[in-house]
Amino acid sequence: MKKAKITAYVDAALFNELDELSVRRRIPRTQIIEAALASFLSPDSAEQNEAAIVRRLDRLTRSLERLERDQEITTEALALFVRFWLTTTPPLPDDTYAAAKAKGKERYGGFVGTLARRLAKGTTLTKELSRDTHSAQHSE
Repeated sequence: MKKAKITAYVDAALFNELDELSVRRRIPRTQIIEAALASFLSPDSAEQNEAAIVRRLDRLTRSLERLERDQEITTEALALFVRFWLTTTPPLPDDTYAAAKAKGKERYGGFVGTLARRLAKGTTLTKELSRDTHSAQHSE
């Protein structure tokens, strides 16, 4: 096969990488450059890149779908709790309001502390629900 000579200027760092690869693999630099150009100019290269992008987009789509599902579960659980709490909790008499407010502040502090510990451990309600649902399905 007839060879044509080309002269090209590349960044010194890129040239050093090429040189190191040539020595490490014991392949002439020309052979590495030919392979790189062939790969770059190959029509399959674009198809391979597109396939890789499609795979990544599919993974991102699945991840977003899981996030959407988790958000829906969270919103529904919160809505059910608020509805239940509002329908079952009687209003406080005026003379006990200050004490209830102080107790509520104390309980909220405990809630935030517990939440912080659970998040630090990686324990989440979503994981518990997933595990409980999985266990319930396999026990049937």
